[in-house]
Amino acid sequence: MTLEHAHQTLKKVFGYDAFRPLQADIIQSVYDGRDTLVLMPTGGGKSICFQVPALTMDGTAVVISPLIALMKDQVEGLRANGAPAAFINSMLTANQVRDVEEELLAGRIKLLYVSPEKLVSQNFQPLLKRLTISL
Repeated sequence: MTLEHAHQTLKKVFGYDAFRPLQADIIQSVYDGRDTLVLMPTGGGKSICFQVPALTMDGTAVVISPLIALMKDQVEGLRANGAPAAFINSMLTANQVRDVEEELLAGRIKLLYVSPEKLVSQNFQPLLKRLTISL
């Protein structure tokens, strides 16, 4: 992946013309396969630092979020902008979880938000093993 591709995704999906300071460097670090820790204040643009790479790399990014409301807001915002995102948490029915799992296995979800509890659950681990995980 290149930063040019990242800029195109930033514009197309998020409507921004340019990255904020450090975002491009952080995204390049992710593209280079380096472990990357990002510490920014609330509203500093952390989400873009993993969402753009997730949308431009092969596979699905698994985002761990302990806050169900934040998870829901993030996914709704991404979907509203045309980004294939979903969440699995305790708010979903068994049928809804099954629908998300089918979308994941078909390769139609680029960002999957899950709670820490879901991530370590025995019934979720086999699904993860069947996915191509990008981040």
